Amino acid sequence: MKDGICNIGIVSFRLAGTDGVSLEAFKWAEVLERMGYPCYYMGGELETPEGRSFFVEETHFMHPEIRSCYLKCFDRRIREPETTEILHQFRKLLKPKIKEFIEKFHIQVILAENILTIPLNISLAMAMTEVIEETGIPTIAHHHDFFWERKRFLTNCVWEYLNAYFPPRLSAIRHVVINTSGQNQLSYRTGAVSTLVPNVMDFETPPPGIDDFNRDAREQLGIRPDELLILQPTRVVQRKGIEHAIELVSQLDRRAVLVISHASGDEGYEYQRRVRRFADLLNVQTLFVDTHISNKRGIAPDGNKIYTLDDIYPHADLVTYPSIVEGFGNAFLEAVRHKKPIMVNNYSIYSYDIRPKGFKVIEMDNFISEGTVAQALESLENAELRRVMVEHNYRLGLKHYSYNVLEMHLRHILEGILAEVQ
Repeated sequence: MKDGICNIGIVSFRLAGTDGVSLEAFKWAEVLERMGYPCYYMGGELETPEGRSFFVEETHFMHPEIRSCYLKCFDRRIREPETTEILHQFRKLLKPKIKEFIEKFHIQVILAENILTIPLNISLAMAMTEVIEETGIPTIAHHHDFFWERKRFLTNCVWEYLNAYFPPRLSAIRHVVINTSGQNQLSYRTGAVSTLVPNVMDFETPPPGIDDFNRDAREQLGIRPDELLILQPTRVVQRKGIEHAIELVSQLDRRAVLVISHASGDEGYEYQRRVRRFADLLNVQTLFVDTHISNKRGIAPDGNKIYTLDDIYPHADLVTYPSIVEGFGNAFLEAVRHKKPIMVNNYSIYSYDIRPKGFKVIEMDNFISEGTVAQALESLENAELRRVMVEHNYRLGLKHYSYNVLEMHLRHILEGILAEVQ
């Protein structure tokens, strides 16, 4: 490692699209690069520089055989012998691929993005753990959401793997968590010491506003000038509590459209059908616009524009974030950075890690109260109140959740690693 600079190898199921893990990994890479640490990427779906990318389709949790194996591991208590064989078959396949990635790009520190945290690809975690054990390569395990935080993982037939690999306890691994609860639970369950690094946004750079490309976004989405755009900037999964956003819109008694930005992803579509039925029941116009939003601007084959979420935020009148459970709250920080009023549920991580910072928001406590509706209406109708609210929140975001804060944490972690290996 010349002059304390080393190559960072970022490994994840995917490093693409707008899922929270990919977005946060790209932020880390951006900050690491500006610190002088070149970053290289391994995953089963990559939107990364070609010369620094190492594509291995079997790392993706949606690879057909990996997905099939996953379904045989959960929601049952007895494991079929062939499932064990498949897990080890892919461990043996992935292990040399990881080593090849390390050798090809002269990787000196691995950044494992959630692959040692959540068991969507057990074989990948097994392979990565063995590589770390056999090479001693310093590894930062960036944990976004542990398996014990998700009900769907608790009935399974792979407890020995969950306990051994999610996460593994090795001296070469530095554990990083994104919230206090994760830090406490990791210590309680495994005895592992971790560093708390919250999710961040680039508060140092003002967000992009309305320009020639996104000026027509409301019109393209079918929202009339006299309608409010209420933005729900999340995936359509049950823990996002989208029914509460629908109920709020129904009680505003204003012409409004609820715009839901992302698809269901890997958690199925039953909840999305439920959301559609509930919106119809309350007569709330709801738009699912995931086909119109990507992480890059573009033009679809049908000639329609593809926007980024940054293109939609400037048009939003109010952001709803009624989540029941969150690992942190990326959408909350996005709304703060775009200086939009936010309706947020008092979920546990928000209550303990974010709320004490003093943000001014429209709060709900697991249900839409008359007070919640009154606060939302006031923020929509009182321009000066809204300005004071969003400017105050932006200053707090800059202080607590900026790229400079992330750089401080990363510098401390990497200086510790480099001091041990030099």
